[in-house]
Amino acid sequence: MTDRYAAFPSLTFARPADGVLEIVLDGPNLNAVSAPMHAELGDVWPVVHRDESVRAVLVRGAGKAFSAGGSFDMITEMVQDPVVRTRVFQEAKDLVHNLVNCDTPIVSAIHGPAVGAGLVVALLADVSIAARTAKIVDGHTRLGVAAGDHAAICWPLLCGMAKAKYYLLTCEAMTGEEAERIGLVSLCVDDDELADKALGVATKLAAGSVTATRWTKNTLNNWYRQAGPAFDASLAMEFYGFGLPDVQEGLAAHREKRRPQFGGG
Repeated sequence: MTDRYAAFPSLTFARPADGVLEIVLDGPNLNAVSAPMHAELGDVWPVVHRDESVRAVLVRGAGKAFSAGGSFDMITEMVQDPVVRTRVFQEAKDLVHNLVNCDTPIVSAIHGPAVGAGLVVALLADVSIAARTAKIVDGHTRLGVAAGDHAAICWPLLCGMAKAKYYLLTCEAMTGEEAERIGLVSLCVDDDELADKALGVATKLAAGSVTATRWTKNTLNNWYRQAGPAFDASLAMEFYGFGLPDVQEGLAAHREKRRPQFGGG
C-alpha cells in the first residue's frame, strides 16, 4: 500500500483487484468507531479522491459486523467535554461532506450491525449492498439526541419521507432485505454471496470509464448537496443534544442494556 494511506492506522487497506481500494473497518466491539477511527473516516476521502490509481472503493467491516457505531468511551467524552464535542462535530460534518465530494465510486458491503458513523459510510456509498440478515439501525433518538450524522441528507431521498421518519423516530432496526425493499440500499444478497457480489461490482466500476463514472456520481450527488443545509441543521441539533440530560440517560441505558427512561417515561 502506498504511503499516502499510512496516515490512517485505524483503517485497514488492501488492493483486492486492479484499480480497487478496499477499506476495512476492523476493531474491537464489532468494529465500534473509536475517536481515532472517527477522524480518519472523514479525512480519508479527499485522499482517495486524488489517488489516480484508485478507480473504485470497496468498504466493509471485519468479522461479524460492518460497524456497531461510536464507542461508548468516545460518546462519554463528548458528553463530558465540550471541546471534544466540538472536535467530533467537525469530524462528523467532514465525514458526510467529504464522502459526497469524493468522485471515486464507492461500494459498501453491509453485514451484521451497521450503526452510527459506520452507517454513514454504508449508506452514502454509491452502491450499497446488504446481506439479507444485516441489522441496520439509526440509534440516535434512543441515545437521546437528534438523528443528525447523515440521515437528513439521504434517507428521505433513498426511502421516502414516511419511511425515513418511521425508522429514524422509532430507532427500529431493519434487515438488509427490508432495507432493499424500501429503497434504503441498492441491493440485498444472501449472506454468503455478499463478499463476491460487492467485489464484483467494485471491479466492474473500476474497469469502466473513469471520467464517465466519476462525473455521473458528481452530478447525481448534487441532490445531496441541495440537502446540505438540512444536514448541517440536523448535525447542530444532534450535538446540542449531547450537552443535555437525555443523552446521559440514553448512554446509561446502552451500557446497562435496558430501555432508556426519558423525562415522563
